[in-house]
Amino acid sequence: MNRLHLPLLAVDGGGTKSLAVLLDQQQQALGEGQAGGCNYQGIGKEAATQSLTACLDKAMKDLAKKKKLSHSEIQLEVECAVFGMAGLDTEQDRQVILEMIDEALKSVKIYPKNLLIENDGFATLLGETEGKPGILVIAGTGSIVYGVNEAGMYARTGGWGHRVGDEGSGYWIGKQAVIAILRAEDGRGPNTSLSESIYSQIGAENGEDLVNWVYSPSYSVKKMAELSQFVYKSYLDGDEVAKTILLKASEELFIAARAVIEQLELKEKAFQIILQGGVLKHQDFVRQTLMDQLYQYVPEAKIDMGKQDPIFGIITKGLSFLQRECE
Repeated sequence: MNRLHLPLLAVDGGGTKSLAVLLDQQQQALGEGQAGGCNYQGIGKEAATQSLTACLDKAMKDLAKKKKLSHSEIQLEVECAVFGMAGLDTEQDRQVILEMIDEALKSVKIYPKNLLIENDGFATLLGETEGKPGILVIAGTGSIVYGVNEAGMYARTGGWGHRVGDEGSGYWIGKQAVIAILRAEDGRGPNTSLSESIYSQIGAENGEDLVNWVYSPSYSVKKMAELSQFVYKSYLDGDEVAKTILLKASEELFIAARAVIEQLELKEKAFQIILQGGVLKHQDFVRQTLMDQLYQYVPEAKIDMGKQDPIFGIITKGLSFLQRECE
């Protein structure tokens, strides 16, 4: 058995994909592996653990190939392993995710001396702002806002999952579209063209089929979030119901951002606002409407789309830990 040692393992355990990177002393990636999302709140603990294990296993296979060793005969010690995990919002979440990580690491024979677990959003914020004051607004499958001020104080709003939160997210937009279709069909709301594209997407012919899909085994948070693209298309085609949904989405994201800005007392200061996630990246109307509200509220802020892959924030945290350990 070949026992190797590396300083850092960084893992981005996102809701859409998971990515593991093994780095050497020169901060060069010696192993990388990618797999599906591992937010246990969305896909369950077992499936999330499988995705996490898969990305770690692929990173180990990549390492073995570069070292010209047999993958089955490698054990790896890492000085520090940092996991940025979607779905980490409460202490109960932390316990569940710790169990997932422990199972995945043992499965692929990785043994960390130090283990750091953060919410993936906090790690992304660190990477984008490099420790300077700023807030991160994420609207992808789910939604959440994080912030940090000049004193190093952190705050967050939202991110409570699809059942009770995630306002302004792809899931939330898709859900509002389903509600709007059903309201139109039974005469409680205005007519909308949303039904045409969404029925086609899920193989439905009417509202009853739509309801059956929502309560069927084939339904998932991810599939509901995918409906948001059809809401945007309907908006572009002039559908007023779709426009109302997207306006409400941007308003919800602004309310969440404003709450973090107030908590951190950033309103009168210059700071950075980072926008990230599929909704804000691909749906120009939502992004621009949100930016207009933010500029009106905090004119000194600088707003940018996220430039760094989330893994860089996780690597930054790991390197900072290793540097402190050496001092």
